[in-house]
Amino acid sequence: MAHVKASAAVSHVGRIRANNQDSGYAGHRLFFVADGMGGHAGGDIASAIATHRITDADATYRDGHEASVALEAALLAANRRIGETVADHSELTGMGTTVSALAVLDDAVAIAHIGDSRIYLLRSGELSQITTDHTFVQRLVDAGRITAEEAMVHPRRSVLMRVLGDVETRPEIDTMVLDTREGDRWVMCSDGLSGVVAFDELQEILAADAGAKQVADRLVKASLDGGAPDNVTVVVVDIGEPPAPDTPPQIVGSAAAPLAFGQSETPRTRGIRIAPFRPHPVQETHFEPDSEDYFDEIIEEDARRRRRRRLVWSFWIVLLIGIIVAGVVMAYQWTQTRFYVGESNGRVAIFQGVQQDLGPVSLHDLYLETEVDVSELRAYDQLRVEQTINAGSLADALVIVKRLEESID
Repeated sequence: MAHVKASAAVSHVGRIRANNQDSGYAGHRLFFVADGMGGHAGGDIASAIATHRITDADATYRDGHEASVALEAALLAANRRIGETVADHSELTGMGTTVSALAVLDDAVAIAHIGDSRIYLLRSGELSQITTDHTFVQRLVDAGRITAEEAMVHPRRSVLMRVLGDVETRPEIDTMVLDTREGDRWVMCSDGLSGVVAFDELQEILAADAGAKQVADRLVKASLDGGAPDNVTVVVVDIGEPPAPDTPPQIVGSAAAPLAFGQSETPRTRGIRIAPFRPHPVQETHFEPDSEDYFDEIIEEDARRRRRRRLVWSFWIVLLIGIIVAGVVMAYQWTQTRFYVGESNGRVAIFQGVQQDLGPVSLHDLYLETEVDVSELRAYDQLRVEQTINAGSLADALVIVKRLEESID
């Protein structure tokens, strides 16, 4: 039987954002993160609404199927509640949230996921990403058009394909049931972590011999050390013995306290009071398109970007090749200003160029073959001619030949 040995939830606003739009929950059997989107439209409200609704699913289930159905129903209910809130408060139009949730059963976990928050599993020291991002760039990665590394810096990396919000009445939720065993470490995080900290560093931190809370703190610190341009939320769940003590569930981020904005309240918001305006708009990090036409435009823009990139690379490659060719030509021309004395057909000869060859290309040519036989030279001079005698110019080479002729007399 799988027991939750320890769990922890940590959330931080990051180094740039004005407020925290993330929410996180570590309960008895249910754990999840929710990353709000919508900028000034209320991403923090969306993640808080979703959190307060989804926590109702923190219960005991007979099997994985029942748990996955319950989690999917909870996310869809949260989606409806967000839509109802937008209907009562038009200034919140466009808000939404991601959710990555995990329910621990006897020997398995049930997962429900939408958006670009992630669930990871560390098992026997090996880290694996369990969920798939519902983003435009992930589609490009799946299609083989860009690499995972390129996706991390792609200008459209924040475009979400699926999210809880006021766009779809019944968005598609990914659900799955996986086995779990003693020693497993499950991690849920917003893209404020996965978009900043490299996979290898995540694995190193998670594999450390430390408790859930300490590991969660280290992960958040790694994001902060990396600049933390977005909110970062982490939930860590360790499976093992002994079971964790029965403590109250932990809520972090925007859902940790009531949103006390203005005096407007309706039954649909369940105690969440929403301001009619925000004096300091929040920088938006996620975007969900309004129509399929947008994706055609994005695909065409991506194609134009690739064409521009190929043109730039082609220019630099041609320029580099031109520089190399020019260098080779200049080097060859320099070699043809040099001369040396050697042997040709048993006679003393003058060669233009240098003694070496460049692969199949000869860097020297016979310039003049004299009437002086090498065999008639003194033994020392014969050796020098056979090994070649360098000359700075043609005039110097002629002087050397004349001296060799005189040495015979």
